[in-house]
Amino acid sequence: MPKQVDVLAAMLGASEAILFDFDGPICDVFRGTPAPKVAEQLASLLSTSAPALAGISRATDDPMEVHRLSQQGGGAVLAAVEAALTAAEIRAVQAAGEPTVGAIEALHAARASGRAVAIVSNNSTECVEEYLTRHGLVDVVHEIVGRPTLRPDLMKPSPHSLLAAASAFGVSPSLTALVGDSVTDVEAARAAGARSIGYANKPRKQSSLAEAGADVVVLSMQDIAHSLAGLNVTK
Repeated sequence: MPKQVDVLAAMLGASEAILFDFDGPICDVFRGTPAPKVAEQLASLLSTSAPALAGISRATDDPMEVHRLSQQGGGAVLAAVEAALTAAEIRAVQAAGEPTVGAIEALHAARASGRAVAIVSNNSTECVEEYLTRHGLVDVVHEIVGRPTLRPDLMKPSPHSLLAAASAFGVSPSLTALVGDSVTDVEAARAAGARSIGYANKPRKQSSLAEAGADVVVLSMQDIAHSLAGLNVTK
């Protein structure tokens, strides 16, 4: 059976574009601003605007889930919650600290190998741009595909962001590889027909990412950086 490192190298070598999820592989968005607190604030806003959604929105500690629920309140409610979420994300990345260990190296190695580099995220484009700019990485990334405006239904596990990135690069989704740390990333990659690299930044994720169908699972972004650094420049 091929070693994980060999599988990883083969996958990256066969890919013309490397797609990175943002929260996890690149940084911990809510490191300095706990996600449950943001979810609570969004749920409070949603409860005021759409009282029928109060109970279910207060039952989750995931800001993205509150955003998904807000769609049930109608266009105005969705817009208000999305604006509040985007503002909260931007504040969060300003306090998020340094990138994930190995992330900078992985981004630079992907770019240096001649492959197209994209961030595909359920976080807002504004949030991603803010963080990359703060850490001098904005010029390393060719494309940012953030959360679709007023369309939480198109967030991962929908393949929308992956297909948009592949289209922007003019490549088949089958020639892209997504680095993600969640089951929804793997599901989105499978739906898009892309390869998936599970980044298990927590021990329990090794099995969940593998069970979801990740083509390979790594424990460190440095593993990805090392494999990318060993690739020839694509033509």
